[in-house]
This record gives sequence, C-alpha cells and structure tokens, in this order.
Amino acid sequence: MNQDSLAITNRTFDSKIYVANFFFTSCTTICPHMQRVMKDIFEEYKYNPDVMFLSHTIDYKYDTPSKLKRYAQKLDVDGKKWQFAYGSKEDIYGIAEQSYMSAVIEDAKVKENFIHQGYLLLVDKNRRVRGAYDSDSEEQIAQLKSDINTLLQEH
Repeated sequence: MNQDSLAITNRTFDSKIYVANFFFTSCTTICPHMQRVMKDIFEEYKYNPDVMFLSHTIDYKYDTPSKLKRYAQKLDVDGKKWQFAYGSKEDIYGIAEQSYMSAVIEDAKVKENFIHQGYLLLVDKNRRVRGAYDSDSEEQIAQLKSDINTLLQEH
C-alpha cells in the first residue's frame, strides 16, 4: 500500500524510470539526508512524466500509510509521482534483498533497531536495476542524474 492507502504494484511503474530507496520515518541517522537528496532529484524531474520515485519503509510496525502520508506532506511531494510504500516485513525485506540486492536488517542491538544502506537505486523502464548510488557522495549523485538522463534518451 502507498501513503494514500492504495495498492501499488509493478504496474504502477510500468514504462517508468524510477529511483527507489529504503528508509523509515523515525530515523535520525542516514534517512533524513537520503530523503533530502531524493527530494532534490525529485525537484529536477517532477515535471518529467517518465520518472518516478519510490521509498519503501522498513519500519512495518510504525510507518502506517497515514504516517507515510504526513511524511510525504512534510516533504511537500506529489503522491502520484513519489510513492511511499508500506507492507509486511516479509514483503518489504524480500523486495530489498531479491529485487534490489539491498541489505535491510532489523536489529535490536543498534540505536534505531534497523540496519540499512543509504543507497538510491535506479531502475529502468524494464524494471532492471541499473545502478546503486551512495546518497552521501555528491559524485555518485551526479552520476545518478547523468544515468537518469541517459535512460530517458534510450526510450
């Protein structure tokens, strides 16, 4: 489900290039910076109908669709262009590992109970992951934008 409590599927992103990530709304470490970087990229492509954004919450207990809706409103982003996905632990963690080859771990030993990467993942119109970019690296974010432009020219 998304932030509007509507079902989202792969078809939601048919024929779209999208940037995906994994986060949780109560995160105080890497998530706020990662989401600011996503917001900056969103602002560059918000009028391009071929580019979308997808943030999967990894906090399946706390981040309900209504919390994701408030989070999206706080970021001031359009819900149709930037989807915030909520699902069961099995679904979201499975997507992370199997579809994006991204690490997401629930761990009570760490401060915020979750371990995850601060990568932004670029997915092409055929649902192939084309790159993973460290949100802390200006050079990698510049490469992500360049790669988005390359993918836009391919189709």
